[in-house]
Amino acid sequence: MSNFDYLDDINVTVDYFNHRICTPNWEIEDGVIDFVDITYIISGQAEYTIDGTRYIVSSGDLICIPSGSKRSAVSIPDALMECYSVNGKIFNINGEDVTLPLPLIRNIGLHKDIINLYNDLNTIWTLKDPGYKLRAKGIYLMILQRYFQIIIYQRDTSIMDTRIKKVLHYMSNHYNEPLTVQKMASMFNLSDMYFGNLFKQETGMSFRNFLTLIRMNRAEEMLYSGEYKIHEIADACGFNDVFYFSRVFKKFRGISPSDAIRKNKQKNGIYEDSV
Repeated sequence: MSNFDYLDDINVTVDYFNHRICTPNWEIEDGVIDFVDITYIISGQAEYTIDGTRYIVSSGDLICIPSGSKRSAVSIPDALMECYSVNGKIFNINGEDVTLPLPLIRNIGLHKDIINLYNDLNTIWTLKDPGYKLRAKGIYLMILQRYFQIIIYQRDTSIMDTRIKKVLHYMSNHYNEPLTVQKMASMFNLSDMYFGNLFKQETGMSFRNFLTLIRMNRAEEMLYSGEYKIHEIADACGFNDVFYFSRVFKKFRGISPSDAIRKNKQKNGIYEDSV
């Protein structure tokens, strides 16, 4: 597990949202906040003071102010700020507050897909149809996931080569087939070597290792479901030899498929003599 796996289980509230177009007199009064303030600046500048330190923030900056911080802000009249701001709680499955591993201020540039998500959130927040807060939470989580991609995981899929995106989509639906570099390269009239290098450049992994990773992820899901025998899982994940499948699974996951099943049963309070 990575140090950031806990981010997959966070929950949020959206208590306040604003597509802010500042006036010369705009300000946030000095005070301690009891929420997380996530603000994405898409044009102009503003002056923020956070816990006694003054910052000039500009277009492309992402501001993440933790709960409990002392915050104030004022306009810069010559460069009025436009931004999107969400204030709310961020917590884990136990209801405990989570401090996001994001810097206080980071320039991430302007991302059209993130701005589109904010525009969707703005529409939902303005119309306030029944269930709008649930929809708002879903979009906010999608926005946070993009920030995690860019800042924490440093893997921005929005700028991935469109050919590799199509390959990944194909792989996710055909992982049980005998996929090869040659077959994928031929889909785009590329040489095998060029495709292999492009795939590794865009994903950070070789085609073969990435395909195996997809198969192992799916195999793990099937193992933990308790619905399939190991040989059925091997076949469903593109392995003709169950023994070879077991060796590959152990290499990638550190334990054999049978041990993974046993470990999952123990985790869920299911024991061999009760099955």
